Amino acid sequence: MSTAEATDGAGNTEYGRKPFKRSKSHFADRITADGRDGWPVEAGRYRLVVSRACPWASRALVSRRLLGLESALSLAVADPIQDDRSWRFTLDPDDRDPVLGIRFLHEAYDKRESDYPGGVSVPAIVDVPSGALVTNDYQQITLDLATEWRQLHRQGAPDLYPEALRDEIDEVAAGIYRDVNNGVYRAGFATTQQDYEAAYADVFRRLDLVSERLRDRRYLVGDTITEADIRLFTTLVRFDAVYHGHFKCNRNKLEQDPVLWAYVRDLYQTPGFGDTVDFDHIKRHYYVVHTGINPTSIVPAGPDLSGWLAPHHREQLGGRPFGDGTPPGPVPAGEEIPAGHSA
Repeated sequence: MSTAEATDGAGNTEYGRKPFKRSKSHFADRITADGRDGWPVEAGRYRLVVSRACPWASRALVSRRLLGLESALSLAVADPIQDDRSWRFTLDPDDRDPVLGIRFLHEAYDKRESDYPGGVSVPAIVDVPSGALVTNDYQQITLDLATEWRQLHRQGAPDLYPEALRDEIDEVAAGIYRDVNNGVYRAGFATTQQDYEAAYADVFRRLDLVSERLRDRRYLVGDTITEADIRLFTTLVRFDAVYHGHFKCNRNKLEQDPVLWAYVRDLYQTPGFGDTVDFDHIKRHYYVVHTGINPTSIVPAGPDLSGWLAPHHREQLGGRPFGDGTPPGPVPAGEEIPAGHSA
């Protein structure tokens, strides 16, 4: 397993059969306003490649929507069922991405570095003119979308990484990354009872701390949505559907924690969050691809999604979701979640 959701050439059967380790992003170039890494921010130049199944890629999906970057940064959505050659564009006509003209994401990696031995991960940003990968640094991509891409933000875009709160955001996000975002994977891919139980304990210890933090405040840091909320949301929204059962994080379901269940529903019902979530892609990816954990590849029929749209009452805590800004507009044509794939 490499950065984010990756294929590493070892085959899907290896998921769950070898110790879990998340490596650093190999391609860590940044797309910046001043172009200091050779990649200047430029509308229409880059293409964001995601899987809607992947929590790490979903961070970029949420950020792109909230900031109104849809017209500036085009989107390629990979099939949630990747094979041993990497993420596939089999959702598109002729099984090719219509902009990049490639069948597999590894082709963009190969154009950047031939014989690259690492995993082919999403999110990935590709330079359209050259067809080469620019970055797969999932930790930095959303921070740069929030800060370096400001000139292309929509009018009324929220400040997702306010300078005055960055130290606190980073601190909160670091604990969530270690114990929750990454912790569920450590539990799910554990190869020993000891490793599993240690990861399981970390997951629920941190979730309890986060639940207590959110008991009397609507958002994790400050009174608006920030990067910290995005990073927590993408794991929480998958918790009952896949992590509780598939990854054995089963002390309790998220819906059994009144605070976290209300918090994640509040975000899900906020424009820019739930309208990026495809529960069908999420379930099929985890249960079909991870054959080392689920050798039958049977995809559960549940859970019931109707509760996601129930009133959450979190607005009683105050807070301003978009700060001085406004909600994002409608989902662009062609990017809608198909009927039956969402709550």
